[in-house]
Amino acid sequence: MTPSPTQSRPASPLDTANAAVGKYRWTICSLVFFATTINYLDRAVISLLKPYLETEFKWNSGDYANIELAFKVAYALGMMGVGRIIDKLGTKTGYALSTFLWSLAAMGHALVSSTVGFSVARAFLGVSEAGNFPAAIKTTAEWFPQRERALATGIFNSGSNVGAILAPITVPLIAETIGWKWAFIITGALGFVWLVLWFAFYEVPARHAKLTKAEFDYIHSDVDDMAAVAIETQPKISWFQLLKVRQTYAFVFGKFLTDPIWWFYLFWLPDFLNKQYGLKGTQISLPVALVYILSSIGSVSGGWIPLRFMKGGMPAFRARKLAMLLIALCVLPIVFVQYLGQINMWLAVLVIGLAAAAHQAWSANIFTTASDMFPKRAVASVTGLGGMAGGLGGILLTALVQKGMFKYYESIGQLNKAYFIMFLICGSAYLLAWLLMQFFAPHMKMVRFDESDKS
Repeated sequence: MTPSPTQSRPASPLDTANAAVGKYRWTICSLVFFATTINYLDRAVISLLKPYLETEFKWNSGDYANIELAFKVAYALGMMGVGRIIDKLGTKTGYALSTFLWSLAAMGHALVSSTVGFSVARAFLGVSEAGNFPAAIKTTAEWFPQRERALATGIFNSGSNVGAILAPITVPLIAETIGWKWAFIITGALGFVWLVLWFAFYEVPARHAKLTKAEFDYIHSDVDDMAAVAIETQPKISWFQLLKVRQTYAFVFGKFLTDPIWWFYLFWLPDFLNKQYGLKGTQISLPVALVYILSSIGSVSGGWIPLRFMKGGMPAFRARKLAMLLIALCVLPIVFVQYLGQINMWLAVLVIGLAAAAHQAWSANIFTTASDMFPKRAVASVTGLGGMAGGLGGILLTALVQKGMFKYYESIGQLNKAYFIMFLICGSAYLLAWLLMQFFAPHMKMVRFDESDKS
């Protein structure tokens, strides 16, 4: 029998957490993990095909920078609107639509025959790929109780690292054997395989025939079932309402300050290894792979930490804040990475790996704060606003790094100073973000828009 939202929940949900309540929610988590893996694989393809495309289209560094800037701007703008669309269409349709469009855009790169065409293709990819994280966070909010959401988020978010690892293993091989166009086609087609699985296995909990009553009750054990139904049947929340509450700014500033750090690691780590240690070509592969592997471990561990605190009886908001503070402190050693690297290169790689792992652990928790503080009908919209802020922060950091500070220090032969300043920014960004989140939402209270928009 299909469970209904009015069914009663167990008296002691914490005691049933490890009991036979069912595990279908983890099947849903695995679907989101694979979607996130494909999402990052598709966006990484062009960076690995850069040598082939530079030769064919006679690109210079400015052409490539403009193409990537088109992606970042479109991604940031897409984040603003796509969350609203997903909240309106629902998770099943919204996630499917986003994946369908970004898969088409990824495959469409193979049809491009000019530099302008690649900019357009990257812009379409950026807009459509923006739907992944708002849809993923909304899915997690629908399918997991509060205490498990950070762990589920950490697991699916590790797909971004898996995608980054798979890309250099597969894309160059495809390009060398059957051509660069097929690299776009094959990786883009994976999204359509995922769509088949999504429609075969996904439905919201209240309508899912394979979900047991015990697991349904466990998923909804944080709130009164009738209240949950009332929340989801209320009108959608406008941006104006979201911008009136302090919790929105806690999430937005947290993303604005920390998302750009991850972009910095992704785009500048190979350059750092080259400039500092003279690594080139395949010599960079192992250090970079190690950083991403540590990031995957950090993503899952970051979700486990607050769960462990909550199992010990700590309130959810306090467990989340404490976990995020500990994670922010783990980033601090990166300030000394250049000095440690003088002792041994691998020591520097491990410190960067620790910082990257801490970022992914932070992401697992900050994404979860959206579902901690907002009703499910607003989660995708809030995630979109935060993603837009993170994207804008990434654009500003790109301008600062590529066209400002790095260019200046390289011109005077002191590039080491530029990296030191950047690592100083990396080390302090998370503590500043934590303090701002503490200021705007010290107790991470759930927003009740039906109570005169009180925060």
